[in-house]
Amino acid sequence: MTVYVALLRAVNVTGTTLQMTELKSICEELGFTDVKTYIQSGNVLFRSNEAEAKVADRLDEALGQKFGRKPGVMVRSTGELETIVENAPFPEAKPNFLLVHFLPGKAAGDALDTMVAPDGEEAVVAGREIYVHYPIGSGKSKLKLAALKPGTSRNLNTVRKLAEMARAMEG
Repeated sequence: MTVYVALLRAVNVTGTTLQMTELKSICEELGFTDVKTYIQSGNVLFRSNEAEAKVADRLDEALGQKFGRKPGVMVRSTGELETIVENAPFPEAKPNFLLVHFLPGKAAGDALDTMVAPDGEEAVVAGREIYVHYPIGSGKSKLKLAALKPGTSRNLNTVRKLAEMARAMEG
């Protein structure tokens, strides 16, 4: 069985409240096994025999039934998370100031063309992820980058921890 990490968009940050115990139950009802959550921002690890896209669709649909709208679910494998961590640009950036924006699909080649970065933000596109270094922190940033809208973000510390947890599940 494949170990997956699902990253939920817009959960516990925009008025869409979901307890992690409830997220765990939803995943178990979908037949996912060894379900574990990490912090309150919508991160869940589990095993499934299904393909990544199917897992993402089923979880998004179940959450959509609960909330009345699908929040968006990005799913990555253990290896993908490890590669994301290993390939993180901006080595001088504090890990909590470097966000990985997970997208539902591959970023467009021109994803950064309209970026407005008034606070010195830097970005790099890498497949289904966009790394952004926020020198003053993402909470204070006035960055405008439309390509980030359909995705969800986690700081590099969180991504490292999720990769570590997924690798431990792989055993």
